[in-house]
Amino acid sequence: MSEAIGLAYFTEIPCVFFIVQRGGPSTGLPTRTQQADISLMYGASHGDTRHIVLIPHDMNSCFDFGRRSFDLAERFQTPVFIAMDLDLGMNLWSSEPLKLQKEPFDRGKRLSAEQLEEWANAGKKFRRYFDQDGDGIPYRTVPGNEHRTASYFTRGSGHNADAKYSEDENDYKYILDRLRKKFETARKFVPKPIIEKEKGVKTGIICYGSSFEPVREARDRLRAAGLKTNHMLIRALPLTSEVTEFMAEHDTIYLVEQNRDAQMAAIIKDEHPELGVKIVSILVYNGLPVTPKEVVSQIFAAAQSVERKTAQM
Repeated sequence: MSEAIGLAYFTEIPCVFFIVQRGGPSTGLPTRTQQADISLMYGASHGDTRHIVLIPHDMNSCFDFGRRSFDLAERFQTPVFIAMDLDLGMNLWSSEPLKLQKEPFDRGKRLSAEQLEEWANAGKKFRRYFDQDGDGIPYRTVPGNEHRTASYFTRGSGHNADAKYSEDENDYKYILDRLRKKFETARKFVPKPIIEKEKGVKTGIICYGSSFEPVREARDRLRAAGLKTNHMLIRALPLTSEVTEFMAEHDTIYLVEQNRDAQMAAIIKDEHPELGVKIVSILVYNGLPVTPKEVVSQIFAAAQSVERKTAQM
């Protein structure tokens, strides 16, 4: 399946995947919850690949991201993943009424026959995989466009900006670099994190998905025990500027994840190694939903461990 995802990424075909993460590997815990497919979704394919991943945390965001995912897929002409954990995708939740937004769908840079004729009259050539605007996103046509210049070959092997087969190293590098630029552009369009903070607090907690409400209650318990914290809910990959700003503002970051290998922490450390040193991973991967008690106990255990190491030094 990853090969088909890589084909869509390289040929720049919009598509959306809804992933409900259960316990693995293999069949693992088929009726239990986890967040252990984040790194898989982020880089699904062989070769250098990065995908947009939306991460809802409740029923309203599941509903909202369902719509937004198609807008992003068409705007960026790329696969988009919606990463629910099984606690969201299988269990019963109460929510406010779900409201469908009235904004029109965003089809992105899709050229009509009339637009292509305007281009032709202006001496401008339609090149399927060429970056006209400097944002990494090319223009495209769709089946049914009858203009004489609308057709092109969708090629999953090496190609140049004109969609023609090529093994030229410069053509190949141009396409890969443009795909990366397009991914960087997406940082400005994916859902921004939800942040709860007050001035002067230097300890932060980051979470994503269904951990949101348990972490909020855990913060109340930590405050009662004398530890004030700020909080950020990550709602998408690639990471937005708000994520790096939040991390830069705090001395210690507790990152709550429902997987064994701290996958989100690894993504942050890879992209921002200077900030990654602040991360202390809080990991819950027994297949059960995160509880405030578990978060509090792991944070206090981690804090005590740091204190002991500091004392020994």
